[in-house]
Amino acid sequence: MDIIYGNAQMVLRYFVEFSTLLLEFFGICILVYTAVKCFVLWVKKDASIRLRLAQGIALALEFKLGGEVLRTVVVRDWAELGILGAIIMLRAALTFLIHWEIKNEKKALAE
Repeated sequence: MDIIYGNAQMVLRYFVEFSTLLLEFFGICILVYTAVKCFVLWVKKDASIRLRLAQGIALALEFKLGGEVLRTVVVRDWAELGILGAIIMLRAALTFLIHWEIKNEKKALAE
């Protein structure tokens, strides 16, 4: 029974680690794509560049935050959980601020 439990735990740990890396990779890809796209828009002097950049950053942060939340499944000790909790809180605060910026930028573009 211990062998089955140990193997299941190992499989879960590998699955969570792979999924976390995948989510973080998606976040990085979105951020790089958004940065390149917004640089092109900046060269073209597009007025909506700030809004598009903020939306891309917000989406990338959501993927990174999802990876951090998933990582909590395999946390072993309280110190690691505390660090992970702080990272989640910082990313959530950044996401909130960026969404606030998006809302204000949409108002500014509408006027």
